[in-house]
Amino acid sequence: MSISTCTPVAPVSAPAPLLPALSPSVVVTRLRAAGCVFAEDEAELLLSTARTPAELAAMVDRRVDGLPLEHVLGWAEFCGLRISVDTGVFVPRRRTEFLARHSVALGRPGAVVLDLCCGAGAVGVVLASVLPGIELHAADVESAAVRCARRNVGAVGGAVYEGDLYAPLPAGLLGRVDVLVANAPYVPTEDIGLLPSEARDHEPLVALDGGADGLDVQRRVTAEAARWLAPGGSLLIETSERQADRTVAAMVRGGLTTRVEEDEDMGATVVVGTSPR
Repeated sequence: MSISTCTPVAPVSAPAPLLPALSPSVVVTRLRAAGCVFAEDEAELLLSTARTPAELAAMVDRRVDGLPLEHVLGWAEFCGLRISVDTGVFVPRRRTEFLARHSVALGRPGAVVLDLCCGAGAVGVVLASVLPGIELHAADVESAAVRCARRNVGAVGGAVYEGDLYAPLPAGLLGRVDVLVANAPYVPTEDIGLLPSEARDHEPLVALDGGADGLDVQRRVTAEAARWLAPGGSLLIETSERQADRTVAAMVRGGLTTRVEEDEDMGATVVVGTSPR
């Protein structure tokens, strides 16, 4: 008589219970309790972005813990575009849309554009989305920002370099840049502690701290700009209303003709410097 044998089968475990989805009202309530001023708007974004109830719960938890909304979502809206923003990367500000708009106005199809202190690359991406055929270059000193910018800028055909201001740029750009845009840090060191915790605790200090008077990096940008600009090319720098006169003075020392553009509603100030033709 033969005896049949069989391989033991491991017991089947019961499926994990599904996490119940958070209702919109619960999400709003939790965000409002955490101090989110625009709780309804944020809840709508979280609900539309999360792919599963578990992901939604995790995203709400991260936001309630104080992580910037853009880091929770993984993107920031900027000039109507979605810009990828990783955790720990400087989040493009709404007032910087003013800088982007003026950069577009000074550009043209096929222009050579350089986005210094590019962060996630938002301004350069806007120019590439509006002006066909531009040659876009971007640079930042912060590694996480460069990784993020390479996704954003690379998607529109641009190149991103890692290094201190002009140092990593190819020499072939000298004297060819039509639009040089720089959102360099301009917060004075002693004012860093006054920034909202979302910026102070979750964005790199190098993207915020502009030195004793806030203009250390701006002065370094303006000192070298004329070498990189094409004849008649423009440098645009975001600054503050109270610092604008010193930004202008730095551009004048750099050999540029300047003007100041302001938008009171946005609280935005941009200084534009133009090289001689």
